[in-house]
Amino acid sequence: MKKNTIVIDGPAGAGKSTVSQRLAKRLHYLYLDTGALYRAIALAAHQKNIPPTNSKKLYELCCQCRISFKKMKGKQKVYLNGKDVTSALRISPMGLLASHYSKLPVVRKALLWHQRKFGEKGGIVAEGRDLGTVVFPKAELKFFLVASLKERAKRRYLELLKKDNQRSLHQIEKEIQKRDQQDRKRALAPLKKAKDAIEIDTTTMTIDQVVSAMYKKFLEKMERP
Repeated sequence: MKKNTIVIDGPAGAGKSTVSQRLAKRLHYLYLDTGALYRAIALAAHQKNIPPTNSKKLYELCCQCRISFKKMKGKQKVYLNGKDVTSALRISPMGLLASHYSKLPVVRKALLWHQRKFGEKGGIVAEGRDLGTVVFPKAELKFFLVASLKERAKRRYLELLKKDNQRSLHQIEKEIQKRDQQDRKRALAPLKKAKDAIEIDTTTMTIDQVVSAMYKKFLEKMERP
């Protein structure tokens, strides 16, 4: 029996990554971090000095890059052409750069096939920004996570503080606000809630509460004929 495809969309800092990983673990599903795919391409393009205006070179780069996910000591690592780039992909400037490249039709077209390939057998929990509307429009279960800008900035600040972050909470709030604008206003596949997605406001919720709410919806879905 084909397993379900579960997608979790939402803006930066809404808690998608953490809850997606925990839900996938609870269901024994594969966790697919689609944002990491775009960050990896942005990193590769940056390293090779390929500007967003060079569509031909970007398409060739997308086709040539080997991006894979591996579980190491309970944590998922991202590999770009055989090299662990997990840490490099998580710095804030890379997020803004990824948002810039991900709005390009040539990049989205090249990576769309890869994403759908991961999900063709089901049994995945995928997180991103346009999964329920573009990548997996027929997913059996869709969630859209939201949270206040201040709460999302605080979460990001505390996360980066562990890595000797030098930026202020105000700076991070401005960065997230800019990222939101870029993601929502892009012409192709903007950040948007699917009509059949279940919205969850995580502002005052713990991670466990969010995961439990999602798991409850999953059980309800499985019980329906």
